[in-house]
Amino acid sequence: MPTALIAEDEELLAAHLRQELKALWPALEVVGMATHGEEAVTLALRHRPEVCFFDIRMPGMTGLEAAAQLADEWPDGTPFPLLVFVTAYDQFALQAFERAAVDYVLKPVQRERLAQTVGRLQAALAQRQAPPAALESAIEQLRGLLGVGATPSVGASGGASAGMTPSTSATGAVAGGASNASSGSTTPLRHLQVGVGDAIVMVPLDEVVYLEAADKYVRVLTADQEYLVRISLRELLPQLDAQRFWQVHRGHIVHVDAIDRVHRDEAGKLTLRLRRRPEKLAVSRMYGHLFRAM
Repeated sequence: MPTALIAEDEELLAAHLRQELKALWPALEVVGMATHGEEAVTLALRHRPEVCFFDIRMPGMTGLEAAAQLADEWPDGTPFPLLVFVTAYDQFALQAFERAAVDYVLKPVQRERLAQTVGRLQAALAQRQAPPAALESAIEQLRGLLGVGATPSVGASGGASAGMTPSTSATGAVAGGASNASSGSTTPLRHLQVGVGDAIVMVPLDEVVYLEAADKYVRVLTADQEYLVRISLRELLPQLDAQRFWQVHRGHIVHVDAIDRVHRDEAGKLTLRLRRRPEKLAVSRMYGHLFRAM
């Protein structure tokens, strides 16, 4: 019996989708109902459904971010779920879903459109790829939707980062979590203005080894210091130099010059060893394509 998970924060919409699926696909068993992104990942890892319906806009993580985390934590050798995104986006935004070959349904869900999705899912399950191929295909689709860029140029100290374009001026900085940069400039930050007690410390980004998400803050780690900045990693990433700072995990951005080597274990998982810090950073599946031997 095929199984599915529904992640939708609006209770009435979730119930409506479940009811429509029951009418169109009686054999489908809904094994979980999640109301936010983190719960969706937890339930999906627990039940390992064959299909996931993820609302794009949920509290905390978006549906895309939840799907990316699920891909990163999905166990090897298990078929990755077929993904369907539920969205209220307009037709122009939907072109991204079409290019990525990921199915979607619009809110409010219409039975005729959902019937097309059900038909596609049934056909896909009947021709299911082997687990590694299915997972890699899903990751490639999610990279396109999340704007995760191509592999950086080899032979250089920096390359394209995770598809993010810097958007602040060189004089801009982060102080107490607010950017003082001009939003119209494309020059990345060179310093972070970090509040420490009654002082402001100017931290050159050249000295930063890596940045780590910490709830609503970002930990800024140099070779011998640690600072806490009131800003999210998602907000800070577009302000950084994409040639020098790569996102390697949803919770980590690393200075490329601070990477000593990349270790691949028997399962193919990548770990970074840093030059000026003792920590080792895991590279998620979503960003593994950034590291390729010459």
